[in-house]
Amino acid sequence: MPKTHNINREVFESWPIPKALTELALPMIFGQLIILVYNLADTFFIGRTNNPLMVAGVSLLLPVFNISITFANLFGIGGGTLISRLMGAKREDEAKTVSSFCFYMTIISAGIFALSMFVFMESVLRLLGASNDTMPFAKQYTFCVIVIGAVPTILSMTLSNFLRSTGCAKQAGFGVSMGGIINMGLDPLFMFVLLPKGYEVLGAGIATMLSNVIICSYFLIVILRMKGNNILSLSVRNIIPSRQNAYSIFAVGIPAAISVTLFDITYIIIDKLASGYGDIPLAAVGIVLKAERLPLNVGIGLCQGMMPLAAYNYSARNFARMREAVNFSRLVGLVIGFAAVALYEIFAPQIMRIFIEDAQTVELGTHFLRARVLATPFMFMCFHLVNFFQAVGHGGKALALGTERWVVFNIPLLFIMNYVFGMYGIVWTQVVADIMMTAVSVIVYWRFERSIHEETA
Repeated sequence: MPKTHNINREVFESWPIPKALTELALPMIFGQLIILVYNLADTFFIGRTNNPLMVAGVSLLLPVFNISITFANLFGIGGGTLISRLMGAKREDEAKTVSSFCFYMTIISAGIFALSMFVFMESVLRLLGASNDTMPFAKQYTFCVIVIGAVPTILSMTLSNFLRSTGCAKQAGFGVSMGGIINMGLDPLFMFVLLPKGYEVLGAGIATMLSNVIICSYFLIVILRMKGNNILSLSVRNIIPSRQNAYSIFAVGIPAAISVTLFDITYIIIDKLASGYGDIPLAAVGIVLKAERLPLNVGIGLCQGMMPLAAYNYSARNFARMREAVNFSRLVGLVIGFAAVALYEIFAPQIMRIFIEDAQTVELGTHFLRARVLATPFMFMCFHLVNFFQAVGHGGKALALGTERWVVFNIPLLFIMNYVFGMYGIVWTQVVADIMMTAVSVIVYWRFERSIHEETA
């Protein structure tokens, strides 16, 4: 287990931006890649059965899993970005209260979510497009990953946000990576050794649930070992934040949660529309939606490193350093995005065959992947700017951009392009929507920059 350290203010205040961003972002990028790998591991190992029904059943859970992220965003991003800003303002006692409040609220909300899924599981899966053939597999996976695993999964994401908000990105990245590696080891053990043939999906669900329990336990141990040496606190004695801080948590956390919810609704619509074309197109789309995550997860890790830097320096009113962190992270993200487009266009068939050998699924998925990946640089721009506004506490702007992206562009275009172009219209929607949304986001950011120039002048 890596040794824990006190807050290193030099990272936030004086290190060159490339070095500081590397320190904060690299562990998060690595952690995000491991998250991607262990999310893909289930699809990969289930794909070894060469059963598209199993793949489709597991793919249906993606929107449900994304709902769990809303709770982690509500208290992990809402609380984590506030902790960074309180650090920049030298108000660390208030940061302790904020971390305690968000910790216990995460547990309560995750518990309610798990109980709700247990009660309404079949209805929810039917709504997502589960057929009689895919329902048994979807229920097995949902019970393990969501009903049993919701609390440790959501809590681990919140605690990871807390650690990176204080500059402990290495500990956060190590915990996520460790859980992912364990999951990849447990997957084949439960799927092909401990459980009989036909229960591979149940085995994958058990492996994922256990890995999330391990991640959560690790983060709890790390934070408890920091007691007295860090501003993070899990104490029940002082968990009521000031009215101003409570407002700040929800002002950023609610927009972050709503953005994920709208993202989730979009995926639900994609699954529902794709299921109308049969189980094989649904399986192909499910694989594509996971395979396209590689460059996006790298971008998410980059943004996670940028956010505490931007939040701290915004609160400290070091706008030049804040701006440098934003611009440099944006440049790196765009380079990665365009490189991903080139690689995916060339190797799309090979990528599909990693997950399944079924010829029809591979053929459809190849066309779908080549279309979806074109949106990658524009998707990065959209969530990079939303994350920036979350970091500096401008939840209203983050909410406006996040809502507009899905409600104004993505969701309406899904129905329109599906009606006009059929299945291929569904997969091309992301490109069209995010090009338009990128233009809107850049205008909003430019106006914010102009307001800072006017204020400092």
